[in-house]
Amino acid sequence: MSERGAFDTNVVTVTRFVMEEGRKAKGTGELTTLLNSLCTAVKAISCAVRKAGIAHLYGIAGSTNVTGDQVKKLDILSNDLVINMIKSSFTSCVLVSEENEKAIIIEPERRGKYIVCFDPLDGSSNIDCLVSIGTIFAIYKKATDDEPCEKDALQPGRNLVAAGYALYGSATMMVISTGQGVNCFMLDPSIGEFILVDRDVKIKKRGKIYSLNEGYAMHFEPAVTEYLQKKKFPQDGSEPYGARYIGSMVADVHRTLMYGGIFLYPGNVKSPKGKLRLLYEGNPMAFIIEQAGGMASTGLQTILDIQPTSIHERSPVAMGSPDDVLEYVAIYQKHARK
Repeated sequence: MSERGAFDTNVVTVTRFVMEEGRKAKGTGELTTLLNSLCTAVKAISCAVRKAGIAHLYGIAGSTNVTGDQVKKLDILSNDLVINMIKSSFTSCVLVSEENEKAIIIEPERRGKYIVCFDPLDGSSNIDCLVSIGTIFAIYKKATDDEPCEKDALQPGRNLVAAGYALYGSATMMVISTGQGVNCFMLDPSIGEFILVDRDVKIKKRGKIYSLNEGYAMHFEPAVTEYLQKKKFPQDGSEPYGARYIGSMVADVHRTLMYGGIFLYPGNVKSPKGKLRLLYEGNPMAFIIEQAGGMASTGLQTILDIQPTSIHERSPVAMGSPDDVLEYVAIYQKHARK
């Protein structure tokens, strides 16, 4: 909101939006409280990310997280923020973070019915070069009445109640779905609120961009190589696709959502299941993409249908415009049958 421009006296904030959705669904308001607490964490992380250089939050903190990435100071701060905000909202019972080897079981007096899986700072290897980074979250409901445990988080993405991500780019944006389409909220720093800017976002049926790390081309499976060849040297007279790869999943998926195309992190000879984690990267992003009318697959199976067996399980990923993903899946399955 500019000081001189017209001042909107009826803005739709993320809180107002989620409350309205909850009212329609005759909910208890617990999900609104949980999403509110996540928004607060995101505002704080956004502030820390913007101040990283000044506040000496750059650099490696000296330990390595469970999935092998070197942990940056900002990762630790973001992880602590998300955990503390969710715990203090009294809405959840089990938390799964990329930064914690085991699930966090919330103490009985602060428990609620939700399970939250999250990557507190995705793409953190990009912090030092000012490339966009983000936070990803996935919310499930506890399915049983017994004592909460790690197993409660092992649900397929089809069971998701809500999912979303925050992108700390040229502005801070939150993209959220509660299963009724995808909505984008921009952080207005002047009032400290997330404001609805894009309602019911839909992805293009087909895009003109492919996105993956071609540095691994030597190790690609033949299906991936064939698909890329088709995009670069089309035989049907169509224009070749453009290549875009940031290396920060939130930024790459957000661009795919906005412009269409396909984002790929396939398995390869060295990592048969790829690098992305199912619970807090694959599932929430697949949920958002599907809610926007897109598709998300491993090549053999829809991502949201996978039954996870461990909390840090990895999965190959192909997501984006439905026609692009279908074309990739057709080539992948043709090779699988050989």
